[in-house]
Amino acid sequence: MNSKYSGIISIVSLLGLSGCATMSADECALGDWHMIGYEDGSMGHTADRLSQHRRACAKHGVVPDLVVYQEGRRDGLRDFCQPSRGFNLGASGGQYNGVCPGDMEPDFVDAFNTGQKLYNLQSQVNNANYQIYAREAELERTENRIRLVEAGLISNETPAEDRALRMNDLKELSERIGEIKAEIVDLIEKRVIYERQLAHYEAMIADTDY
Repeated sequence: MNSKYSGIISIVSLLGLSGCATMSADECALGDWHMIGYEDGSMGHTADRLSQHRRACAKHGVVPDLVVYQEGRRDGLRDFCQPSRGFNLGASGGQYNGVCPGDMEPDFVDAFNTGQKLYNLQSQVNNANYQIYAREAELERTENRIRLVEAGLISNETPAEDRALRMNDLKELSERIGEIKAEIVDLIEKRVIYERQLAHYEAMIADTDY
């Protein structure tokens, strides 16, 4: 099963590059437009990527070779549109932009949906963990606050008129303690369910070829 996740970090890294400036002056002047198209296709970029290159290179007086670029992009898309890449894209939380050719898209999309479901199940577990940790941190802060309020109540330096306010604070804080503990129990129960669903799904897709 570990092999299924080996390409996920790569996919995330490639997606992160998509927002950067596309080409420098030297890249525009010396660029191999077939290779540039291939690289864009292999990363699943849409056809709009060429417009970004065109704008970047126009500043340097260079016009992309459209035909050569498109040929390279088609070759690159055939590498990108492998089911294993689709699975990794979905499992990393990535987005598919409908770029695969018709003969490859069904298998790619099936794999992408499989990976995306895995991502969603993992996200449920991770979110439950985050919520539990947040409640535990709030519980600790509230308990510390209660100790401070109690210390003020027994202090001889606390004015009489402040004691009633502190008693009210203590009541509200104690009620919140009960609520937090109940929320933690509920979240732990949900996490158990999510973990079982994730484990079941991982076992179900363990024998796939992605």
